[in-house]
Amino acid sequence: MKIEGSYTVQAPRDAVWQRLMDPASLARALPGCEKLEPNADGSYTAQLNVGVAAIRGNYTGRIEILDAVRPEQYRLKISGKGTGGFLNGEGLIMLAETGPGTTEVRYSGDAQVGGLIASVGQRLMQAAARQIVGEFFQALGREVQSQGG
Repeated sequence: MKIEGSYTVQAPRDAVWQRLMDPASLARALPGCEKLEPNADGSYTAQLNVGVAAIRGNYTGRIEILDAVRPEQYRLKISGKGTGGFLNGEGLIMLAETGPGTTEVRYSGDAQVGGLIASVGQRLMQAAARQIVGEFFQALGREVQSQGG
């Protein structure tokens, strides 16, 4: 499943970058996140409670931020499994200053899902992914604003 899009945050690019690199900010912005803990190797372990359609479940996963070029872009690698199946994905996050105090965050990537959650179908999965990503960026925007971004 391919996912891509963009979101505009009313904050300078450096402030958005700082929030994207801060585990506490990410945990507050990520829908269904119950725990996000840094690991010694720089990755994170996440516990999420999320659902797609009628399939809801608890998931444990690993998030890696790779090839970071501050404050422009990084690769994101995600793997997780739980009661509803599994998810593996990789994507690129790019930040561009589009005006004074305005940052466009562009994302693109591929994800593979399996198990019960995959049974909801590609179209519903993409709609759910767009909704989760949208909720994340809205919450991230609020997070940046509350931190004085």
